[in-house]
This record gives sequence, C-alpha cells and structure tokens, in this order.
Amino acid sequence: MGSIYRPTYINAAGERVPSATIWLKYRAGGRIVRQSSGTDKEKEAKKLLALREGAAAEGKVILPRADKITIRELAGDLTAEYAANGRRSAERLASSLSHLLPALGDRRAIQLTSAEITRYTQQRQQEGAANATVNRELAALKRMFSLAVKGEKLPRAPHIAMLQEDNVRQGFFEREPFEAVRKYLPAYAQPAVTFAYVTGRRLQAEILTLQWRQVDFEAGTVRLEPGTTKNREGRTFVMVPELRACLEAQRAATDALQREAGQIIPYVFHHAGRPLRSFRRAWNTACRRAGVPGRIPHDFRRTAVRNLERAGVPRSTAMAMVGHKTESIYRRYAIVDHAMLQEGAAKLAAYSVGQ
Repeated sequence: MGSIYRPTYINAAGERVPSATIWLKYRAGGRIVRQSSGTDKEKEAKKLLALREGAAAEGKVILPRADKITIRELAGDLTAEYAANGRRSAERLASSLSHLLPALGDRRAIQLTSAEITRYTQQRQQEGAANATVNRELAALKRMFSLAVKGEKLPRAPHIAMLQEDNVRQGFFEREPFEAVRKYLPAYAQPAVTFAYVTGRRLQAEILTLQWRQVDFEAGTVRLEPGTTKNREGRTFVMVPELRACLEAQRAATDALQREAGQIIPYVFHHAGRPLRSFRRAWNTACRRAGVPGRIPHDFRRTAVRNLERAGVPRSTAMAMVGHKTESIYRRYAIVDHAMLQEGAAKLAAYSVGQ
C-alpha cells in the first residue's frame, strides 16, 4: 500500500521543518516511486495517490508529475484536441489563449486556485472585455482541466465560475435599413449580404465558404454539407425568387470572369476570383453611412427567423430552414417587434368583434 507524507528540510534558520506540500510514496513496476502531490490538502493528495496506485496495478504508464504540469502544457493538449477533431471554433480558441496564456500560462496547473481565476476574470473586465468574451476564455480553461483530469494528468480541477451574460443581442434588419447598408457596401460584398438576409445563414462560416457545387439551379436548392455547419449537420435551403435572382446574377458574373481570366472559380462569393475571407471594415463603414452603426452580420440570423414568423411558416419548418436544433434557441432569435405586436392586437380585436 502507498502512503502520503511531508518531507522535512532545513530552513534559513537552520531548523528542520516539514514541507507544506504533501508527497506520495507508492510502488510501480517493481520500484518505489516518490512524487510530489502538488497540494497541501490531504484529501486531494490521497485522491492522487489512489489514481497512481490504480494505474500502477493495471500496468498503465504513470503520467507526468502533476506538480510539473503548467497551464501552457494543458493549452497545448487542448489545441491538439481541437485540431484532431477538426473543431470549427479553433480560431476563437486561439483568441482566448492569447489572453489566458500571458496571465496564467506559466502557473502550475495543480496549484491554480479559484481565487486566482476570479482575479483573472476581474482583470479582464477592467480591461474592457465583455462578459461573453471572458466566458469563452473561462470555458477554454475549463476544457483544459477536463481533458487533464480525464487523462489522469491531474487529480482534480479548480472551480471555475462563469459570469452572467446580459448582453444577448436583439438586433435585426427591416428591409429599408438592410438595403441602405447593402447600397454602401462594395459590389463584391453585396451578393453575400443578400444571401444572408434571405437565408439567415452564418456569413463567415456558411456563406463565404459556399461553393458552386452546392448550388443546384435545376432543383432550386442550396446545400450545406455535413460538417460545414455549426451543429455539423447538413441543411438544404429551397430558393425563393430573390435568392435565385441573386445567385443567377452571381453565376453570370462568375462565368464572365472565368472566361476572361481563364481560370475556374469554385467559390460563389469572391473578390475578382479570390475567396472572400472577410469584409469587416467595409461592413462597419456601410453601417455608419446607412445610419445604423454597430450592427453585425449575425443580425441576419434574427432577421430571417422574424421574417419566417411573420410569414406564418410552421415553427418546425422554420427551425429546419435556419438550422436551429432546439426550440429554446429558436425562440431566442424569434424577436417580436412592434409590427408583430400590432398585428396580434388587430387579430385579437377582430376576434372580439365576432364574439
């Protein structure tokens, strides 16, 4: 049976005193292993000892010493896990790590406390980061520890409290402001925002990556392949007249450019044949000139849901069209505006008269 103990050392005064950190002693592979637990709490040290003894009894490789593992190492494991699983949020993870690692990267993981995480949270808020942004960073930290505990690198994870998010966006586009913004955008960006307005698809991940092989004019459909959407499921959108007109015009312009340049252009939305990655600066400028500063392309998601609600499309069909898997998420996007309230009141009044 293994044991836990506190080794002694000679302090500056020449006195022999016990170490604050508890050590483990157990047998693995026919030899005695002595290892720091990285904690001064007996309960946590005993838990780590049980893990090490269990691994030794099963002939498993004893993982690296817990007291040596840093947050930076855990971040490397998390980044590798994202790459292995092809997670689409890898860019957002990189952004989160760019704040986490300078502050906590060299900290020993097993010694990280909830109080230190709270101080990090407060520091990020003082820097002006929104609660939603800080939560994405804390979620990455949580995931790091989850992987480490699951892989038996660490015996435990610290408590990581998430912040309350009160910044749920409510924006959507009426027709007139949308057309005003589109008018001030460069010609190459206008078809993409038209597609977003009609379909409610995500601009960066689902629209700008769209290729012509996913557009079927004969069937009148646009198909998103499995694995290309946020929930990893494929979706099909049936063309309405405005969407068909937009895509046919874009197809004609693309064909003309292909003949002129002598090259194949696989992407539906492009700038002189080059794939469109982003047009954020042009978007912000167009919004300011149209008198609606601060609007974001994601507002088109709410716009599409609201338009489907106004059109009386059954909720199950609407959810499938915009790609919402749960009704709770759909309801969050189904913003009730003043016009819809007036319409509801008119229907109630008509019903009351007929009573």
